[in-house]
Amino acid sequence: MILFFVGLLPVLLFTAVDSQSIHDQVPWLPCQFVDEYFVTNEEGHRETKYHHRDAGLQFGQLGDSLVHSELVTFLVTASKVDMRRYVKGGVDTLQCEVRRHSTDGILMRWPGLGAQEHDVWFTCTLRHTEGLFVITTFLRHSPSVPSGVQPDSEQRISVADKDTISTTAVMVVLTNTPSVDVGLMKEQTLNCEYAVDHKSAHLTVEWRLQRRGDRTKIFSYSSRTSKSEGSGVSMKALSRGDASLKVPLTKHASEGTYICSVYVPPLYGSHDINLHIMEPPRVSLSVSSELSLVEGAEQKVVCEATGYYPLDVHIEWLKESLNPGSSRMPDVLKNVMFSSHRHHLDSTYSLSAFFLLKPTLQDSGYRYTCRVSHVALRVPIRKTFSLSVTEESSALGYMVAVGFILAMIGILYVLLSKLHSVREANKRKPY
Repeated sequence: MILFFVGLLPVLLFTAVDSQSIHDQVPWLPCQFVDEYFVTNEEGHRETKYHHRDAGLQFGQLGDSLVHSELVTFLVTASKVDMRRYVKGGVDTLQCEVRRHSTDGILMRWPGLGAQEHDVWFTCTLRHTEGLFVITTFLRHSPSVPSGVQPDSEQRISVADKDTISTTAVMVVLTNTPSVDVGLMKEQTLNCEYAVDHKSAHLTVEWRLQRRGDRTKIFSYSSRTSKSEGSGVSMKALSRGDASLKVPLTKHASEGTYICSVYVPPLYGSHDINLHIMEPPRVSLSVSSELSLVEGAEQKVVCEATGYYPLDVHIEWLKESLNPGSSRMPDVLKNVMFSSHRHHLDSTYSLSAFFLLKPTLQDSGYRYTCRVSHVALRVPIRKTFSLSVTEESSALGYMVAVGFILAMIGILYVLLSKLHSVREANKRKPY
């Protein structure tokens, strides 16, 4: 690895040796080439149309045999930047997409080796199918003969079926955290990395937060002035090509889309990172795990889910037999009532689900379960209690027996007290 310093900030250069071992493993990737063209509609307005075409991304040198000659092939020749070094997992987990890239009217020669005034730009984006990373690579194509049109105009160079477009990777912008779920009052790092193939005097890195239509700048750095604004990015890490942002003690206002952008004229790369606040509920019951009731008695049973975010939560009560021989599925109780969502100062919510239990003897031996589902939970939370029901007469007899015993104890105590008094009186006689 070689470092070229630009002011206070070095820009990474990766040698061809670094990527050689990966080159042997991934010489070719299937891709979609999302081509675009312009048309004028019936109202006279210009529209952009897209044409999805099967293509391939082949890593090698000019003159190499094509892996799939029947497809449009983007041949990526060796350079100091290699997108494959950032790939995690197998090739079967990758989604590859190539698009034309516009420099938004900025026409200038790329400072890298071999660049020409009439270079044409493409981007190759590699996405992990399970959302582990997104890698965007800028590919520079130098036509052997100038096309005579401006590279950034609507008159794009044509790419026919079976064409081979030779390119060089010159810049990579990636994130390993395209979507993040985090709880409240937690520290979270949003990953953003970059690499370019040359010494750049005009590197700009920015972080912005987009939330409810508003976009706020969080951090910025310009190598032109060697000055930074905002916080959350380590300047030491930034010098290594790591522009990751640290979000301290997440709260409700931390939720939103974070945009990391890297600008090396004339190329501008960015990635959106969605941060979602996910706080799982805490679940409790108003009764103990073993509940005993007299037949005909009433008991209000409450299941409460507290401290969750976002709002959506699902609570249901289930009733099932504890009889080992029973194969019946649990019944979902229909007489359940719900409180309104309660909003707390920390932006979390609470909800109660309750029902009135008036059991019969047939309900004895059943288990009641409160099941709570929420997006922050991998599996629902279950809280249960078992019910035993006794006959009212049995309960009355029990109370009478207890009363009789207490009465007998009281009588015995009185008799013993009198007996003690008599003995004390006899002791005081003069004989």
